Amino acid sequence: MMINGQLAGVVTDKVREMMARTHIDYRIVVLPWLRAYSLAQTQANYCVFNTAHTPDRDKLFKWVEPTTYADWTLFGLASRKFDIDNLEDARRYVIGTYNGDIRDSYLKERGFIVDTAIEESANPRKLVAQRIDLWAANRLVAADLLRKAGLTKQVVPVHTFFRVTGGLACSLATPDATITSLRQALASMISDGTTAKIEQRYANWQPDP
Repeated sequence: MMINGQLAGVVTDKVREMMARTHIDYRIVVLPWLRAYSLAQTQANYCVFNTAHTPDRDKLFKWVEPTTYADWTLFGLASRKFDIDNLEDARRYVIGTYNGDIRDSYLKERGFIVDTAIEESANPRKLVAQRIDLWAANRLVAADLLRKAGLTKQVVPVHTFFRVTGGLACSLATPDATITSLRQALASMISDGTTAKIEQRYANWQPDP
């Protein structure tokens, strides 16, 4: 998100604080997710955030975590009744995701019926239009999108199927000393309450109209 013309947010602020504590020169650049993800796999001293740390990704990066914990949640229309007690129960439904998202590949690899959008913000509209039955998303991100779209009553959480740790995913060519310094900085931020203060800063944040 942008606040007063500057990139900000829970994870962005945590990253800035980590860099300040380690005195590492850095730049934060907003890129399409797939490009950023590719650079962090191939170029030294590149990291991408906020990245879900899944088993499939474990060996692809050097990790600095946790920056967040994310609940992967299925959303559906409040007017429909869903009988879903676990992820397997969702196999009968068409599930909306977006291109390059971890939930997109996670569900496809497991044989679910997936309808992939170009961008995440399209999925609430696809739900309302009944082009998809469910939408798989980060619960907090989805809540923000629904609030902005004025759909918090029409689209509701149905089932949370996975909790994942988020972090800074850095290329394997990034020096170990750099990773160690960042991990120590994050640990100290958690210990001294800085991360909690950052999270609280955004707990009730509302954008300008």
